[in-house]
Amino acid sequence: MPISPFLFFFLYLFISLSLADGTQLIIVNHCKESIWPGTLGTVGHQTPKDGGFHLHSGEQIVMEVPENWSGRIWGRQGCCFDETGKGSCQTGDCAGLLYCRGTGGKPPATLVEMTLGTPKSALHYYDVSLVDGFNLPVSMIPVGGSIGCGVAACEADLNACCPKNLVVEQGGKVVGCKSACLAARSDRYCCTGDFASPNSCRPTVFAHLFKAICPRAYSYAYDDSTALKKCRAPRYVITFCPPK
Repeated sequence: MPISPFLFFFLYLFISLSLADGTQLIIVNHCKESIWPGTLGTVGHQTPKDGGFHLHSGEQIVMEVPENWSGRIWGRQGCCFDETGKGSCQTGDCAGLLYCRGTGGKPPATLVEMTLGTPKSALHYYDVSLVDGFNLPVSMIPVGGSIGCGVAACEADLNACCPKNLVVEQGGKVVGCKSACLAARSDRYCCTGDFASPNSCRPTVFAHLFKAICPRAYSYAYDDSTALKKCRAPRYVITFCPPK
């Protein structure tokens, strides 16, 4: 039965009002196996879902975050937790807890980072970052956004082409790929100390490799020009293992 114009207007108004003070993040697991997304609010911002939750393959949840929320989301894989929520994950582990509650994920982990407006700007800023390495493909796509909204993503499986000296293995399987910063732990590769500026810190050969495979993701700390996206949308779809 077709929806009447009046009912359609009412539903549109209800959804608009319900999102007036926040943003919807639709988290989708398109991977073949379960994942355990982790969440972390930046200082002064809440951490949704107590910092972590389980998503079966093909499952999704809708997460509401308040206006001007800032934080990150990452995927954990190969996790096992007991009834108290204690255990471990092969990648992205947060102190062995199901509910990270303010603890970040152990790299290497692909990060989805966002600042959804500030007191000085209504724009949303977001990116997919490989600065802390890679464990799972992921994308962030705005829904119903303004003109100029872009897709932040690393949709390829970097584990399949990770240089040998950056590989992280579990049980004979490659589960993660370190960044040059994580592997070398030097100012030159981490853009810290004397190299903490765009002029002094340049992309490494590994960053160039990451960029060639995932051009819509941060390959190193100062990769703003092509990786940082700007938008204003009521909702975003964050998909782990997005279809290519």
